[in-house]
Parts: sequence; C-alpha cells; structure tokens
Amino acid sequence: MGASAIRSRGRRALSEINVTPFVDVMLVLLIIFMVTAPLMQQGIDVDLPDTTTQPIRVKSDPLILSVKADGTTFLGRKEVAREELVAKLEAVFDARGSEEIFLRADEKAPYGVVVQAMAAARQAGSKQLGIVTEQER
Repeated sequence: MGASAIRSRGRRALSEINVTPFVDVMLVLLIIFMVTAPLMQQGIDVDLPDTTTQPIRVKSDPLILSVKADGTTFLGRKEVAREELVAKLEAVFDARGSEEIFLRADEKAPYGVVVQAMAAARQAGSKQLGIVTEQER
C-alpha cells in the first residue's frame, strides 16, 4: 500500500488539451462554408445574358434586384410587386445609407419589365445601377 501511494503522488495530471478533434471540426466547417458561400450570393435563379464586359469590384453585401423570365421582380430573395418596388427601394436605401444596386435580369425577361425595374431604382434615388451579366464563353 505504501508503494502505490508514492506512485500516485509522483504522477502529474495531464494538463494538455487535445486539439485534434477541434482542428478536424474546424476544417470540416471551413470546407462547408467554402462550398456554400458562392451559393448564398446567387439569389434568384435567372439566365443572365452573355457579354464581353470586364468584371467589377463589388463591396460586401450588394443589394440585388432580380427580374425572372416570367416578369416577377425580387429584391434580394423576396418577391416584390412592381407597384411597391419604389417604396421598398426607398426604405432599403434609407436603411443602408447607400444607393448602389445591381440588376440581374433573365435574358428572356420582357424588356418592358426590365426597364420598369431600372426606372423604379432611379426613381427611388439610386445613384449607381449595375447590370449583372455572364462572361461570354
């Protein structure tokens, strides 16, 4: 009994933290965020027209106005009636403090609906209106 008491007093408690599981979880989360981040920026699914323009630099969290092929209009990911678009845009511009907006219009969207969306953005006070396209292949 005396020998075992001496051994237990001589041992120290292991005070190092095993970080291997933590690193594994962090790497898995990093991969998940790298895969899902581009999908979160897409917004509404529209077929953009192809052009030969140069890409522009975008500030974080751009305001995106989308027009689908059937003429429905979306502000971000929420559908907005065309009659309410100017009022909604004014409220968003006031809240953000920035009048920058990007228009994503399906190439099969009616021209009149796209022009009405652009006019609504201007009427709401947009200072910069960017049109999003796909790069020609």
